[in-house]
Amino acid sequence: MSPLAIVAGLATGLMLGLFGSGGSIITLPALMYLLGVETKPAIAMSLGIVGVTAAISAVTHWRRGNVNVPVAAVFGLFGVAGTYGGARIGVAMPELVQLLMFAAIMMAAAYRMFRPSAVAAKTGALVRLDCSGAATMMCFDMARVGHIAAHGIVVGILTGMVGVGGGFLIVPALVLLSGLPMKQAVGTSLVIVSAKSVAGFAGYVGAIAIDASLMATFTAIAVAGSVLGSAVSKRMSADGLKKGFAVFLMAVAAYIVFRETLGG
Repeated sequence: MSPLAIVAGLATGLMLGLFGSGGSIITLPALMYLLGVETKPAIAMSLGIVGVTAAISAVTHWRRGNVNVPVAAVFGLFGVAGTYGGARIGVAMPELVQLLMFAAIMMAAAYRMFRPSAVAAKTGALVRLDCSGAATMMCFDMARVGHIAAHGIVVGILTGMVGVGGGFLIVPALVLLSGLPMKQAVGTSLVIVSAKSVAGFAGYVGAIAIDASLMATFTAIAVAGSVLGSAVSKRMSADGLKKGFAVFLMAVAAYIVFRETLGG
C-alpha cells in the first residue's frame, strides 16, 4: 500500500472520530484514485471499511454519553432497510451517475451545515429536544418517531446508491431535524453509520468482486485514525466542527466533479 493510501486510511478514521461521518468521502476516492480499484468494488469496500471503523469509534463516544440510544435505534433500523435496498439499486446504476450523485449530496449537506443557526431559529421548539432532567443518552421526543424514521429510510436509500456510510447526511439531519447537540449527533451518527454501512456492504456482496486483503489492511489503518479523531474531538467546539466539516465536504465534492467530468 502506498504512503498516500496509508495517509488516506488514517484520514478516514480521523474524520469518523471527529465528525461521526466523512469516512467514505475519503475512502472511496482513495480506493479509486490511489489504489486503482474499480468504481463498484470501491463502493462496496468503502462501506465495509467505514462500517467496522465507525463501530469501533462509536464505543468511545458511547462511553462519553454522546450516543442518543432511541434516536440511533429508530434512525438506524429504518436506515438499514433503506441502505440495503439502495445498494441493490446501486449495483445496476451507471458509475458516473453514482459519483455525481455522491458529489451533489455532499454539496447539499455542506450548505445545510453552514446555516444551522438560521434553521434552528425558524423551527424553534419543533427542532430542539428538551433533555432537562433526563439521561442524555435516552432523551427522545416520541412525537418525532415518524419524522426520524422517514429520514432514516431516505438517507439510507441515497447512501446505499452512492456507496457511502451516510454520516455527512445523518449528522445534519440529527442536528437540524432531530434537534441533537452537535457532539451528541456525532456519536449517534457513528452507531447509525456502522449499521447502515454493513447493510450496504451486504447489498453488494455476491454481485461485486471484493479484495478482502486490501479491505482489511485499509480498515486497520482507519481504526487507528479513528482513535486519534475521537481524542481530538473533545477539544473542539461544536461550531468549529460544523464549519470545518462543511468546508471539507465542498472541497471533496468539487474534486470529484472535476475529476469525473473534466479531468479525463
